Amino acid sequence: MTKQNQPNQSEPADFSVEKREVTLTINGVKQEIAVEVWTSILDLLREHLHLTGTKKGCDHGQCGACTILLDGTRINSCLTLAVMHEGAEITTIEGLAKGEELHPVQEAFIEHDAFQCGYCTPGQICSTIGLIKEGKTNSLDDIRDLMSGNICRCGAYNNITKVVQEALEKSRS
Repeated sequence: MTKQNQPNQSEPADFSVEKREVTLTINGVKQEIAVEVWTSILDLLREHLHLTGTKKGCDHGQCGACTILLDGTRINSCLTLAVMHEGAEITTIEGLAKGEELHPVQEAFIEHDAFQCGYCTPGQICSTIGLIKEGKTNSLDDIRDLMSGNICRCGAYNNITKVVQEALEKSRS
């Protein structure tokens, strides 16, 4: 090999990526995390914090498996960047129970057998909690429409709808 064809070994390539510090309260715990600016909340949760209850389904915001609560509002965590939500409060499926005591919606999913494979269940539960808080639901058709962003490949929709109806009734009483 001639000197002309040899790689320049005195100057290593710089492949470093600038990270930005973001402060979020996740499941009640304040966290300061350095992430690349393109890191989605979903990837922050799963890859940086190892909170794998929030699922990566389509990664395009079409299936709802990644639904979490951001400042109490349900969102698809795959569609929003972590750095956009400095100071926000995030609740995932892992943050709903109080110790061994499940959240009432979690209990209702078990009671009504509202899951089969369970992949979509964390997103369905977070979406149900967010839906109740929104207060827009008045009928079964409203429930179906407002939960349509959460897809269940196993087809447990009838039981999921029962859970949402029951949870709505309890929240109004």
